[in-house]
Amino acid sequence: MTDIAYRRVAEDLRSAIAAGEYPAGSHLPSENELMARYGVSRGTIRQTYAQLLRQGLIASRQGSRRVVVDTHRVQSFEDVISFSIWVRSMGGIPSGKVIRLEWRDATDEEQEKLNLGSGAAVVHMIRLRLMNDKPAMVERSAYPADIGRIVAGLDLERDSVTERLAAEGHAFARASHTIDALSAGREDARLLDVAVRTPLLRDRRVSLNAAGRPLEYTEDRYRADVVSFTIGNSEQVNHLARRSKPLRDPSSYRIAGT
Repeated sequence: MTDIAYRRVAEDLRSAIAAGEYPAGSHLPSENELMARYGVSRGTIRQTYAQLLRQGLIASRQGSRRVVVDTHRVQSFEDVISFSIWVRSMGGIPSGKVIRLEWRDATDEEQEKLNLGSGAAVVHMIRLRLMNDKPAMVERSAYPADIGRIVAGLDLERDSVTERLAAEGHAFARASHTIDALSAGREDARLLDVAVRTPLLRDRRVSLNAAGRPLEYTEDRYRADVVSFTIGNSEQVNHLARRSKPLRDPSSYRIAGT
């Protein structure tokens, strides 16, 4: 119950920040005020503040009230949430336009990411996502056949795939992300209404259910002037990172083309 409560309070505060009720530089209500407003414990409110802090929306100093430091367009990867939920949490209106939806053989990469055998079929979708009727992101998603049949039956102009799959018993429990930048090719430039070779933010994501089965492999390409990313961290993650293979010399990297 506590977990559900703090998420509800956090979503309310994110929406209020996005609506301008708490502009950048202003203070959020005190712990006591929020405890009384929502009828929850101090621990729940502190969980709420901790989430907003990790998402880059507020700053906190000991002995002072929390201060709003950003007001919109921050996409956090700490929680597995859909584009639609994220946009609505900021007071916006999400929508989509299907560019292509087809059955086809899985590529080698899709077979690997979705744990499929050779020759397996997937449902592949290219969809333009809009925020308040303005282009924000192009998603290219692949689904295993049984999940793809559900996706193909949705109203993809309006429905959130993540929310509808959860309602069908296929909730995304966790996800892994690979984030980088690339330049817009002709199709992305046309869909996102930007110039060719405009830098885009790319998130390649595998979404899994609670049992660890991959349900979706997607590549999302965002307009960098619409979305920024925040990523939570922990000492455990830092420890694992220290043991990982060192990166190449940064000068060896180039922006990818499409």
